[in-house]
Amino acid sequence: MTNVTMKAPEALTEPTRLVSAGWIALFATAWFGIWMAQLTPIQLLLPQQIEVHVQGDHWVDKVVAFGIISGIAGVCALVAYPLTGALSDRTTSRFGRRRPWILGGAIVFAVSLVLLGLQNTMIGVGIFWSLAIIGFCMLTAALTATISDQVPISQRGYVSGWLSAPQAVGTIAGLLLIILLEIGQFVGYTLMAVPLVLFVIPFVLRVPDAVLPLSERPPFTLRALIAGFWISPKQFPDFGWTLLSRILVNFGNAFGTTLLLYFLEDGLGFAAGEPAEDALLTLTLVYMIFVVLASLILGKLSDKLGKRKMFVFASSALQAIAALLLAFIPSYDVAMVAAGLLGLGYGCFLSVDQALATQVLPAAVSRGKDLGIMNIATAVPQAIAPLFGAFIVAVLVGFQGLFLISAICALVGALAVVPVRAVK
Repeated sequence: MTNVTMKAPEALTEPTRLVSAGWIALFATAWFGIWMAQLTPIQLLLPQQIEVHVQGDHWVDKVVAFGIISGIAGVCALVAYPLTGALSDRTTSRFGRRRPWILGGAIVFAVSLVLLGLQNTMIGVGIFWSLAIIGFCMLTAALTATISDQVPISQRGYVSGWLSAPQAVGTIAGLLLIILLEIGQFVGYTLMAVPLVLFVIPFVLRVPDAVLPLSERPPFTLRALIAGFWISPKQFPDFGWTLLSRILVNFGNAFGTTLLLYFLEDGLGFAAGEPAEDALLTLTLVYMIFVVLASLILGKLSDKLGKRKMFVFASSALQAIAALLLAFIPSYDVAMVAAGLLGLGYGCFLSVDQALATQVLPAAVSRGKDLGIMNIATAVPQAIAPLFGAFIVAVLVGFQGLFLISAICALVGALAVVPVRAVK
């Protein structure tokens, strides 16, 4: 009797060939456009648009309104990430599994941003920001999955750094572009949408994407799709611990950063307007510089040492220390140090935790869906933290309590990665 070993199709095999510098450059360029289009509205355009419709003058009213819109979009992300990831896993297009979703998501995202710039009601803002986030999820669920599809484990920390570092650069570039040109709402959103598509298209055109044979496509039923959204932490404990760690650390980071402007005004006594905004811009620049350096340098060091958990643990602990400094020594000089520590910790976490996540996925056939679930742990905390944070500050324990909660989330998130066994 002859034993015949069936070779898995290329789309489902573990990658072994190192990706080139050109591949990484196209990947980083795409993420630069994505982060500029997503984070510039969150930091500037969307709050300004919402404030026009807020009746009260107190900062809490503005944050609550922003939090509601952001929270609705977060609920959309909760569904869109795993759903579009699962659909990309099942795509048998001759262009590959991921590329149709990368391009389609970029177009939905960009068109929604342009239409968002035309809205003059809170309902319209809520609808089109939610559609923009759905496009963002379509695009990034598929693009993130290319790391598992095409990047070998020995390169994933470094490549994930090029997912993270453009976040800092894209945010600063978008903010400076809008502020320096002093442009209006519609032009501002359009100026984010057009480069988004232009920066993503080269990756779609130049990077090959293995085709999934029709015979290898998982069964497509609504029941199977819904069932796939639940990944048993008992059956896949490493995935469960990594997901829990990511949720907690991202909540900790969001609690420590999303209300910094109001902390400068109400906690440190900076005058509202330009003085507080200049101080915030300085803190943001310090934070972003350390995010970029940590993402690239420590992500590569993680690859070289073949270790992930120690980096994730240390990066989470650094963020906790930064939050404790803000809680117990509330001064601007200390805030500068905290911004550096927070950027160092979060930059390292972004790159190394992404690499760790790709190594604990349950199955090759569902990489897109499973990474979509992992991405929820990043997107949703960032979306709902402003609303929760405003409630914590205004109703419960003030800014000191907010930063203490931020530190606790980061510390528990650091501990949550310890039980992971499959990855060092």
